[in-house]
Amino acid sequence: MRFRHPDGTIVHLSYCTNVHPAETLDGILAQLRDHCEPVRRRLGRDRLGIGLWLAKNAARALVTDPAALRGLRGELDRRGLEVVTLNGFPYEGFGAEEVKYRVYKPDWTDPERLAHTTDLARLLAVLLPDDVTEGTISTLPLAWRTPFDNVAAASARAALTSLAERLDALEDLTGKSVRIAVEPEPGCIVETTADAIAPLSAIGSRRIGICIDTCHLATSFEDPETALAALIAAGVTIPKAQLSAALHAEEPHLPNVRTALASFAEPRFLHQTRTRTSAGLRGTDDLHEAVAGQALPDGAPWRSHFHVPLHAPPAPPLTSTLPVLQDTLSRLVGGPAPLTRHLEVETYTWQALPTELRPRNRTQLADGIAAELTLARDLLVDLGLKELP
Repeated sequence: MRFRHPDGTIVHLSYCTNVHPAETLDGILAQLRDHCEPVRRRLGRDRLGIGLWLAKNAARALVTDPAALRGLRGELDRRGLEVVTLNGFPYEGFGAEEVKYRVYKPDWTDPERLAHTTDLARLLAVLLPDDVTEGTISTLPLAWRTPFDNVAAASARAALTSLAERLDALEDLTGKSVRIAVEPEPGCIVETTADAIAPLSAIGSRRIGICIDTCHLATSFEDPETALAALIAAGVTIPKAQLSAALHAEEPHLPNVRTALASFAEPRFLHQTRTRTSAGLRGTDDLHEAVAGQALPDGAPWRSHFHVPLHAPPAPPLTSTLPVLQDTLSRLVGGPAPLTRHLEVETYTWQALPTELRPRNRTQLADGIAAELTLARDLLVDLGLKELP
């Protein structure tokens, strides 16, 4: 979906396909047919943006087979879909029964992360619509919170610097500009937007910026105004933002709140949980650790890294951090000029919701994704952007 900002800039809105587990080229093509096109039709749109997730095997198959890549581009066009951004965070296995810590491997100290992201950039340059010259790829925030000494930091910085040089060469060759967006996430080396400033400034390339994920921002209790002001002051660009909402519990000390939270503790994904204390932010790696006992102080609200549907916050006594998304979005694109041009709805946890809230079939999933995009569209229109055909 495309929107015109009052300053004339085109802002793209898409939804991320990592909600549909597929790791082969055949699986990707089935996604487009079975999920993405039905969402487009529900929205009554001739064209719908998707934030494509290409796992290692699918990406490698496309890089080594130009005919297959042309075929994918043709299939996108035929089904009224367009790609301006890729989700390069998960590498493989995102549809597995247990993902948890695996999603952070390989990290930016591993040469395979550089190789894979280079592949994605080359593919995106071909997949971009003819009238679009800029693409973006979101990626993991350097590494999980493992021992990360100066040698590891230098290795990650060198890899991203090398990537920036490759992206310069790619633009010279294709005329398409691809930018990388490091995505802060709780529990990682770069957990917050503030953590991103030093490493991104050290790289010193406009090719490498930040991806603002509004669920992650909220989980870490970051204030959108403060966070964005600091990024702007440091000259850190925002190539991409992901529109998502975290799980919020206002009174986690109450037994009924703990019970409600426990229904969201599931075995597939990590749901890092945070609270604010007088000594600063406290947290656990996963939600079940928080609800099971005394691992987390419960005198103030808790937020958990669980991407809940934008249009359907959980029932009381829980809620979502949709207001943080709204505040952030108004600051990203509601000013005299947009701070980012690529927006992506990323609720990948539909099948991880408590059983009674999960979509039971493709039809219900498509309805839910379309409802999220409708909410995002309405927010953009309310901010003065004009929806384009």
